[in-house]
Order: sequence, then C-alpha cells, then structure tokens
Amino acid sequence: MKELETTQNTVKMTSMNKHSFAAILLAGAGLVAACSNQTQKQAPGQQAIPVSTAPVTEELVVGTDNYPGNVVALNETELRAEVSGYITGIFITDGASVSKGQKLYEIDRTRYAAAVEQAKSSLAIAEANLARLQRDVERYQKLAEQDAIAKQTLDYAETDFNNAQAQAASARAALTTAQTNLDRSVIVAPFSGTIGISQVRMGALVSAGSTLLNTLSSVNPIAVDFPVNEREIPRFNALRQSDAVVRDSVISIKLPGGQVYSHPGKIVAIDRAVDRNTGTITVRASFPNPDELLRAGMATTVQVRNQSETKQLVIPYRAVTEQLGQTSVYVVTDSSTVEQRGVRLGLKVVDRVVINEGLSSGEQVVTDGIINLRPGAKVQVTQPAEKK
Repeated sequence: MKELETTQNTVKMTSMNKHSFAAILLAGAGLVAACSNQTQKQAPGQQAIPVSTAPVTEELVVGTDNYPGNVVALNETELRAEVSGYITGIFITDGASVSKGQKLYEIDRTRYAAAVEQAKSSLAIAEANLARLQRDVERYQKLAEQDAIAKQTLDYAETDFNNAQAQAASARAALTTAQTNLDRSVIVAPFSGTIGISQVRMGALVSAGSTLLNTLSSVNPIAVDFPVNEREIPRFNALRQSDAVVRDSVISIKLPGGQVYSHPGKIVAIDRAVDRNTGTITVRASFPNPDELLRAGMATTVQVRNQSETKQLVIPYRAVTEQLGQTSVYVVTDSSTVEQRGVRLGLKVVDRVVINEGLSSGEQVVTDGIINLRPGAKVQVTQPAEKK
C-alpha cells in the first residue's frame, strides 16, 4: 500500500512539474515577443526623422567669381651694361622713382671719348682727300673734253675719287660707332617708373651685354594676370570691350592681407593662345596704383562680378554634401521619404549655390538633419527653411 501511494505521489509531482515548465516557456515566449515588437517599433527605418527643407528656386543670380592673380608691371626692363668698363657714377638710390631720360649710371667714359676724337680726325682727313680728288676729276673731265689728256688719266682719277668716297663713308661709320659707345656709357631711364635694388656698386667692372645693373618697372598703372577657363573667353572679350566695367566696379582684387583694393580694374589684354595642358588662358587687368600698394610679383585674388543672363536654379549651400569628390543633395519625395541625388554645382553666392544639373524647380531639398539620413529614409518636415 505504501509503495502504491508513493508511486501515485510521484506521478502527481511529475505532472505538476510539466505544467510549471510549460507555463515558464509560455511566459518567456511572450516576453521575447514583446521585446521583439518594441524593437521593431524603435527601428530607425520605420521612424520619421525630423528635417528642415528648402525649395529649389529660379533666380537671376549676381555673384562673384574668384581667380588667383599675380601682379605684373605693364612695362618692365632689365638695365644692362652696353659697353665694358668700370662704374664711375651711380645717380639714383635703391627703390627710387625715376622719370624718363633720367641719368642712372655712368661707365668710365675716357677711352670712349678718345675714340670719338680719333674718329672725328679720321673723318676729317678722309673728307679732305675726297674733296681734293673731286677737284681733280672735275679738272680732268674738262681737259678730256678738249682731248688735252689721255682718257686713262681721267679713269685713274675717277677710280681714286670713288675709293675716297668709300673711305669717307667708313670714317663716318666709325665716328657713329664711337659716339654710340660714348653715349651708352651713360645709362638713362627708358621710361618713368620705380628702380629696383642696384646689382653693382661704384668701381665695379661691367661687361657689355652681360652685366645686370638694375631693373626698372612702371608702377602706375599696374596689371594683374589671372587664368580663366577657355569656356569663359567670350565673357571676358565682352568685358574688355565694355566701358561700364570700371564704372560699375565689375573687376576688383583682394590683397594678400584680405582687404579689398579700393580701385576697380579693367581688362586690357587676353593672351593669344590657350594653354593645352590646363585648358586656361591668361587675362590681364589694369589697375590704378597711385599709392604703389600693388607691387610686381604680389599674389592677389581677382574678383569678377558675374550676373546670369537667364534664371538659374538656386538652393542653400548647406544642403549640399560632398563625398569622394562627388556632390549630392537629399530630395524629399511625395511619399515623405528622401532620395540622394547627384548634382553639378555652379556659381556660389554667399550662402547659396547655383545648381547646373540634377534638380528641378520647386523640389524640396533637406537643409538640416542630413547627418541622420540614408536613401529611402522616412522624414518629417519640422520647419521648412525660409526663402532668402
């Protein structure tokens, strides 16, 4: 009997354990399902992301194109010795302003002055001999007409006269050379401008054609050269021919310190050919330089005002993202999701940018909240960006 009761008790406990285990399994399954549902509700792909947007608008854009520029002198020359000798005079200070024809340097003139005197003497002798032979020819011609002398005598006299003419011409050329060398022993300014730092000092020996004495540059007006894309050649041709460029301050420059130069410029030249390697052409603008703030070799930023002839598509610049050299924006679709679309940028105007390709007027682009977006993400527009 005891064994029977024990067996029955064991069966009852086993049955109770099975029911308890089943209950635990059901409770666990319910907990897992609840957690799973909660996780699904929190999945970012299913939750709308708050963003701000701005419309793609069409506007006539007035902006500024920037180009790297380099200041160059409109007129610049190297002053070199044209005759050899010792420097006997320096008549300017380094960095001074000089006027055209002003005396700058002098090379020892002693031997050149002596050569001039010698050439003058040789010319005088040659001309005296020429005059004597000319009288002989004239006299022999009269005698020959009367058959008073042999014709051979006249021929000899005419030959001597021709030789004397050649000798006189040679003497005059020698005098010109001597006088030129004497004149070149004094170096004068070929135009008005600013002289550089002298490369020679008093007593220095200089050689004709090789020794650099100094460099002279014009300073007012002065020029700035800058490269532009070959596609812009028609635009800059029009600017060169326009009389309103200076009046409307279309062309300006920024100095190395960042300040804007006070005088506007004008296009004065466009280079003859496009650089095959870069696809650019050099444009030259001239600027007044009364205070000599611009110096040859200075690096500047050339600013050219640019106004579109037709309306352009414009969006806030902060809507643009760049990755691996590619620019794109997030566009809001009709289903309140976003798609990432590649765009080609144009002129940047303050905090906005022209879109040359990739968008249509009226579309909405995301301006704030971009960092949380992925293509296809659902969005909620919280505050559309105001149109500026």
